[in-house]
Amino acid sequence: MNFIAAPMYKLLDEFNTNPDLVVDYLSKLYDRIAKVEEKVKAFITLRPFNDVLNEVESLIRIRKSSRNSMALFGIAVAIKDNISTKGLRTTCASRILENYIPPYDATVIAKLKSEGAIIIGKTNMDEFAMGSTTETSAFFATRNPWDLTRSPGGSSGGSAAALAAGEATVALGSDTGGSIRNPAAFTAIFGLKPTYGLVSRYGLIAYASSLDQIGPMARNTDDLALLLNVIAGYDPKDSTSINIPLPNFYKAMYDTYYREPRLKIAIARELFEYSEDPVKNMSYKSVDVLCSYHECREISIPYAKHSVAAYYIISMAEAGSNLARYDGVRYGLKVNFDNRNWVEVYKEVRTRGFGYEVKKRIALGAYILSTGYWDMYYLKALRFRRMLKEEFNKIFKEFDAIVSPTMPILPPKLGELIADPIKMYYSDVNTVIANLIGAPAISIPIGFVNGLPVGLQVMVRHFNEVTALYISKFLEDKLKLRDLIALV
Repeated sequence: MNFIAAPMYKLLDEFNTNPDLVVDYLSKLYDRIAKVEEKVKAFITLRPFNDVLNEVESLIRIRKSSRNSMALFGIAVAIKDNISTKGLRTTCASRILENYIPPYDATVIAKLKSEGAIIIGKTNMDEFAMGSTTETSAFFATRNPWDLTRSPGGSSGGSAAALAAGEATVALGSDTGGSIRNPAAFTAIFGLKPTYGLVSRYGLIAYASSLDQIGPMARNTDDLALLLNVIAGYDPKDSTSINIPLPNFYKAMYDTYYREPRLKIAIARELFEYSEDPVKNMSYKSVDVLCSYHECREISIPYAKHSVAAYYIISMAEAGSNLARYDGVRYGLKVNFDNRNWVEVYKEVRTRGFGYEVKKRIALGAYILSTGYWDMYYLKALRFRRMLKEEFNKIFKEFDAIVSPTMPILPPKLGELIADPIKMYYSDVNTVIANLIGAPAISIPIGFVNGLPVGLQVMVRHFNEVTALYISKFLEDKLKLRDLIALV
């Protein structure tokens, strides 16, 4: 078996039959990492192979002595570096947390470990998830495995690049305004932003708390559903976690797939019009595939263009509040306190610890919330958010899903969007809506333009992940774009 390209669901069948194969699998995976990581730079922290091997050997003994199977037994998972991992450095790609080692696991990490998953490392990201290219990282830029001169997207670019380069089997990312779906589209993988509250945020280092959501990333729909099964569910440690009965997403996806329902799908006109021609044309081709079986109709969402402004106002306001804790006393860089007042220490810690993009968003957040301006900007953005949610609820009463290009552009050259921040912010136009309204959305690979990946976004009503997975499986089988690994 080709351990590097094999989908997780096939690996699990092999490992449950012969647990000792996990050692060979991980050995081959680390050989792959040694070959390509220097080019791709997906990981900030990679666990030493011997540490992983010791953990695996213990896990194999437990598996052999127990009749209970584990849902992710032996599977190598890459984790975005803003999710807390006990004893394993977690930096948020920022100098201010460069040496931070969490004393606890995030709930999603505890769930992965309890099901036999192997955390192999922490992946690069935009600093504190603020960016769309994984270039605002304080350490280095991650490169797109399909074209090393281009960005893999962001902010979960390290997780996406690790999958596309064959350095992990599945991964976790976080999505505040498209940070799972953006890099998924740019690297030809599958990425799902779940309904807000479906997956616990306990242990996720916050950027914008009302928008952040942890989600699964994989090279096929089956693996995405299996990973979601493990990480979803109510968590009393997270006040925003939703306590409702959940399906087995993998089984429910296949139950739906075999029933072959004909869905009503809305084509969001404006979200296509905002896209560059190569992306638009490729996206319409995949829509034609959907519409050959499902009922499709074009709809207009003229107010969608205001979503980017509302998103950045809300996210920057929340970021300024969340990042206030990094003061050098409780968190952050340790500097000399002798004969210095608190203001001097605070200023030095944050000047040295934060990068330009983070400083800019904190400053804008403070301005947005300042006296005389919060009602002009923040309150207005919250009202727009409420209106947006009500309008999309109306759409979802008539349609099962809304489709659009995931990203309006092809993967940009490294440095291209950093040099043009307005273009970078506006590239989120199709993805931020799902975060503002809290709905689930998935990015599905649909093809390549001049060797560069394009993704289609499918947005569905709250807690209807099964429909998103079904559409993803439908397109995956029709287009035959699955388990793709770049020849780095």
